[in-house]
Amino acid sequence: MVFSSCGNAQVKEYHAVVVRELPHDVSSYTQGLFFHGGKLYESTGQWGESSFRTVDLETGEALSRMDFGKKYFVEGSVILSDQLYILTWTNKVAFRYDANTLEYRSTVGYPREGWGLTTDGTQLIASDGSAFLYFMDESMKVERKLKVTMDGRPVRYLNELEWIDGRIWANVYLTDMLVIIDPYDGHVEAKVDCRGILPDSLRTKDTDVLNGIAVSPEGKIYITGKYWPRMYEIRIEKSR
Repeated sequence: MVFSSCGNAQVKEYHAVVVRELPHDVSSYTQGLFFHGGKLYESTGQWGESSFRTVDLETGEALSRMDFGKKYFVEGSVILSDQLYILTWTNKVAFRYDANTLEYRSTVGYPREGWGLTTDGTQLIASDGSAFLYFMDESMKVERKLKVTMDGRPVRYLNELEWIDGRIWANVYLTDMLVIIDPYDGHVEAKVDCRGILPDSLRTKDTDVLNGIAVSPEGKIYITGKYWPRMYEIRIEKSR
C-alpha cells in the first residue's frame, strides 16, 4: 500500500472491513499489540491488572503472562533487537527485558507519560497522548521529535502505534479512527474509519475504546480494543 509523501496532498479516507473475527480476552485492557518472530504479544493496563502476554491468535488465550505490581499502569510495548520495552503511563519509568527469555534487564527513567510504542526496526517510536511522536535509540534517548498534523492542524491523543509498510499507524484515543502518518514530516496521509467494527450486541458497560493495531509477518492487519471480546483481521477500502 503506497501513500503520497506530499505534505499538501489531500488526506485519503478509508473504512475498515472485517476479514476475520477472532476471540480476545475480555479482561484485557489493551495497550500494546504486536507480532514478533511469528508470535503475538499484548500489554494490558489498569492499576492492579497490568500484564504482558504472549497470546494465541486463534483462541485469544495467554500462552504466557507476566503480571505487574499494583502501583504500575502498563502501556505500550515492542521488541527491538534483543530487548523488549514496556512503557508505564504515569510512573515515569519504562522496563527492559530480554526479548527471548523475558528476563528482567533494567528500569529506565522515562520523563513523559507512556502511551503507545512501536519500532521501524532501528529506532523506538513512542506517543504520549499529545500530537507528538518521539523517535528514540535503544537506550530510550530521544533523537527526534515529530509533530503530527492533519490538514495543517495537530492530531492530539495519539495512542497505540504500529509500523506498517514504512508508515506509522496510530489509534486516536476516544475515537474509532486510525491515522496513517508519514514518519518524515508528520502529516497524516490517510485516516481509517473503524466505526461499527465491534457490534453493539457484543458491548457491555465495561467495553472501552478501540485500541490495538498489529501487523502479522504475512502482512495481515489486526485491531482490537480495551476490554473487547473480539479481535479483528481487517482490510481497508477507499471510502466514497
